[in-house]
Amino acid sequence: MNHIFIAALLLYLIVFALIGILDIRNTKSFTDYSVAGKKQSSFSVVMTLLATVTGASTTIGITSTVYDIGFPGIWWLLFGAVGLILQSVFLSERVRNTGADTLPDLAGRIVGRPAELIISVIIVISWIGVIAGQLVAMNSLITFAVGRNDPMIFVITSLIVIAYTAAGGQMSVVKTDKVQLFVILAGVAVCMGWLYVAKGENNPVIFRNIRLLNDDYGTADLFTQFFVIGGVYFLGPDIMSRNFIAKDGRSAVRAARTAGAVLAVFSVVITLIGMWIRYNVTPEEMGDMGALMYAISIMPGWAAVLLIFGLLSAILSSTDTCIINASTIFVKDILKKESVTGVRITVIVIGLAALALAYFGKGDIMSLLTGAYSIYTPGVIFPLAAGILAYKKRRIKTGIWITAVLAGGIFGILGTYFGPELAGIGVPPAIMSNLTLIGMGISLILSLLSVDRKESEK
Repeated sequence: MNHIFIAALLLYLIVFALIGILDIRNTKSFTDYSVAGKKQSSFSVVMTLLATVTGASTTIGITSTVYDIGFPGIWWLLFGAVGLILQSVFLSERVRNTGADTLPDLAGRIVGRPAELIISVIIVISWIGVIAGQLVAMNSLITFAVGRNDPMIFVITSLIVIAYTAAGGQMSVVKTDKVQLFVILAGVAVCMGWLYVAKGENNPVIFRNIRLLNDDYGTADLFTQFFVIGGVYFLGPDIMSRNFIAKDGRSAVRAARTAGAVLAVFSVVITLIGMWIRYNVTPEEMGDMGALMYAISIMPGWAAVLLIFGLLSAILSSTDTCIINASTIFVKDILKKESVTGVRITVIVIGLAALALAYFGKGDIMSLLTGAYSIYTPGVIFPLAAGILAYKKRRIKTGIWITAVLAGGIFGILGTYFGPELAGIGVPPAIMSNLTLIGMGISLILSLLSVDRKESEK
């Protein structure tokens, strides 16, 4: 499979590189480059939105989580689907109609320059970890496919992704997402069909063990993930970047609602794949390869190659979106410039920083993403949501609003990265394990207090 995989990978990347090169001519303005001209139809937005959310965490990560804790692993994606649907109800049209290009740009229009700057810094720093997480997953997939850890293939693949993203910008990302989504869905569908039809002797045992909660995942976990994960899908920068490229508010609403429904179905499929592996494969048999990697190892050659490229597509479709969004935010909202060249340079810098973190750092996809989300969600979700809902209706008290962001973000950082230190100074375990939720609660209260009763002058 090694030579076949490498040849197919090369062809695959060449296609995307050509799309990026061709889109250089179509990029006539900063709006074209950063938000795909703000003229995408509902269908295009649905395709690119689904490609963005079905990344490494929602494929490789979810199946491994399900193998460890059982069917409750579905909640990550189910809460994502709920977040998208809630977004379509409360936010999609409002956000699109503001005319903003990014979430920090939106915060600036609602609250002011300090809000724009602080949201920008949080997103850019956190999302380097998100990009690195996707690259870690890509390296694991390449290592499995070629049968050895090959840093050269990993680095070359990463550099090509960075290059085509820098060349074509958001226009290229939207186009490549459509191709990638088709490959993702085909690979996952074939995998589930083969496991449950060709290898379905143990299916009754699997279905008897479908439980939404168990000893490894209780009510407290459910509550935490609803806010931490659902919040990112409700108002995350990559999710909302798909809103900004829609041609109008109604298109944005339809896209979020449709994508939420499809994601709910996808969550069942990918979770059932994890369940098949959990109840058919012992830890000794699987070793270190991971749940989906094991599935690839027992599938027929053609199906295995399809699933490998489905997973690779999932990773790349999230990676390029994260890179272009973080880079656009850095240039537009931190530097306050609308420079295509500036964003291209930043794509390269952020991409290389994430590549270095993935290459030299430690951590798996779920830990890297959960860490980033645990900072972003408590610090940003409630203040931004309150600001959007109050926009042009009520004034926002800037000082309290900024305090809400800082308080939530600090508690998220403490809970994610300073557990041992807090335990060392005597912080009770019950508080330490819920610092993210505590931060969200404080952020929510302050966000509500930041909304003035007086009507806005806008």
